[in-house]
Amino acid sequence: MEQTNAIGLRASAGRYGGTYAHKDIAFEFGMWISPEFKVYLIKEFQRLKDAENDRLRLEWNLQRTLAKVNYRIHTDAIKDALLPAAVTKAQAAIVYANEADMLNVALFGI
Repeated sequence: MEQTNAIGLRASAGRYGGTYAHKDIAFEFGMWISPEFKVYLIKEFQRLKDAENDRLRLEWNLQRTLAKVNYRIHTDAIKDALLPAAVTKAQAAIVYANEADMLNVALFGI
């Protein structure tokens, strides 16, 4: 009760009565009463975390695909607009790196 700043369990009778408790206290009580409840709670938490990770993984894959497409557009634009015809591979790499750095600063502030 001290850790959650809860009063504890509250039971009331009547039409809208029932037993109420802070969720942490209720879970601990349920796990103490029934080992099945504890296993169910742990499995449900794991399922929710897996679903959250799947959602984040999809979002990450989408961002990765967009970055890949944008990279191709970006490098083609540099090749067409910024690179002179007579440039060595090392000089071209420097131009690409400078443009990538500028793009990272513009988009991400890094």
